[in-house]
Amino acid sequence: MFLVEGNQPAFGCDLKKAENLSEVVLRDGVWETILCNGSVMLSAVNKLNDNKLVTLENITPGAEDLIERACRTCYLSFHRYDPPKSTEELIKKILRKKHHSVLEHAHATFRIKGGSRVFTHELVRHRFISPSQESQRYVCYADKPGRQKTKDFEFVTPPTFIGDDFDFTEKYKKQVDLCYQLYEKMLDAGIPPEDARYILPNGTTSEIVITANFRELRHFFWVRTNQRAHWEIRLIAIEMLKIMKREAPIVFGDFVIDEKNMSATGEIET
Repeated sequence: MFLVEGNQPAFGCDLKKAENLSEVVLRDGVWETILCNGSVMLSAVNKLNDNKLVTLENITPGAEDLIERACRTCYLSFHRYDPPKSTEELIKKILRKKHHSVLEHAHATFRIKGGSRVFTHELVRHRFISPSQESQRYVCYADKPGRQKTKDFEFVTPPTFIGDDFDFTEKYKKQVDLCYQLYEKMLDAGIPPEDARYILPNGTTSEIVITANFRELRHFFWVRTNQRAHWEIRLIAIEMLKIMKREAPIVFGDFVIDEKNMSATGEIET
């Protein structure tokens, strides 16, 4: 679980007293939105996707059928085209034989809100994923002379900041607040946002839209839903995987999600 400051909920938090916070908590595999103002005021249970944090913006129509028809072009074997049976048989065959290039004909686009810049820095290392990300150069998190802020400042607090005999949450929040206060003062002094942003922490949230073909998505899920992956990108990758298992169940059907440990495993490496 982790905490996001600001008006928009992100991916979870520890239930502690807070002011003007929107928090999302994972309970029994369900994401629960908690609005706090010193104490819990409202609780609404929603799936993460219902809360519009990870949403599918677009996907290739008839993606798995397209993959089959593209693959059959290689062998001119359209006499065997008999969907949906032939689609499942052929796609499972090409996965087993690692003929993954035909998966590149299908694409999916996601919008992700509430992830930190730690998460997005890891995400953009996948060079076959095309990103369009919230710009700290053009998006203002505080008012400045002649211009109102674009959005509220939000940041993520990792769950490891709280242990059995320590709690660094408040110290962390104080330091982040000092950074934000300096950011405000620099904007007031006329420093442009593109330079004032240098003081903002890695935990600052950043909205991002990404597009990837199915081959790259399989690779992304293979490495980023593994238990050794960082917890934040792993949680987001699992929500994306849930969507793809629904939208393209043959291509992504070999991935098994472990809700208890918030991880996944696939049979075929891509």
